[in-house]
Amino acid sequence: MSNIIDGKAFALGLRGRVASGVAGLAARGIVPGLAVVLVGEDPASEVYVRNKGIQTREAGMASWEHKLPAETGQAELLALVEKLNADPAVHGILVQLPLPAHMDAEAVINAIDPAKDVDGFHILNVGLLGTGQKSMVPCTPLGCLLMLRDRLGDLSGLNAVVVGRSNIVGKPMAQLLLGESCTVTIAHSRTKNLAEVCRSADILVAAVGRPRMIPGDWVKPGATVIDVGINRIEEDGRTRLVGDVDFDSAARVAGAITPVPGGVGPMTIACLLANTLTACCRANGLPDPELVG
Repeated sequence: MSNIIDGKAFALGLRGRVASGVAGLAARGIVPGLAVVLVGEDPASEVYVRNKGIQTREAGMASWEHKLPAETGQAELLALVEKLNADPAVHGILVQLPLPAHMDAEAVINAIDPAKDVDGFHILNVGLLGTGQKSMVPCTPLGCLLMLRDRLGDLSGLNAVVVGRSNIVGKPMAQLLLGESCTVTIAHSRTKNLAEVCRSADILVAAVGRPRMIPGDWVKPGATVIDVGINRIEEDGRTRLVGDVDFDSAARVAGAITPVPGGVGPMTIACLLANTLTACCRANGLPDPELVG
């Protein structure tokens, strides 16, 4: 289907461009470095952290993984963050969420040097993004924007609807689209006439966390649909992943659509690497790298 946006292929290309940028820095004697901190033994987080380490090293970057027991105190975690903040070899710091219940995640995130906050969650980066200034941008919204630019080119003047208002995806996605001069609506599960709001969108970003909440008849013909949802459901006696959009019906009317899996998901680690490269360039007074081929 020609209207499918292949996030896996795009992420592969992005990682290739990141690797080229890293090689260029290596020629100057500069090696970007990413430190990932994992507290506890959540199986999904462990797999994710391991994949991050593999892809970081494949891109030619330095990679450090700090694994702490679940009972680690917050003071000990904050001391590690401060140590990484002061280490000039570390350009990106990521503390894997969720943290154990006894820790204050916001306090930990806001202890990270904003220039090394490659997740883009620090309150300073949130404020910079919201006011249109240079910031570190959360990985998932950044990946969505890169795919939109690649598919559509100039986004100026397009009507964009973001369904979802989370701090991780919905709000920063809306800010990025405003920065592209889109006309942006943030909708959510309590929006009145949600179907009509969605049908007004030239760009529809679904990030609400409800499986197949958006059917095809909510999609404007020819619209570009970015499905951020990753929902695990039981169907026909087996477990499968589906998005927030009913893919089969939406794909029949959308001009372009991301599948689940294989759409937005692969972009997350690719954009983490891109953010680390960007942080390294800024730390060395160099221009931001070009991320779209």
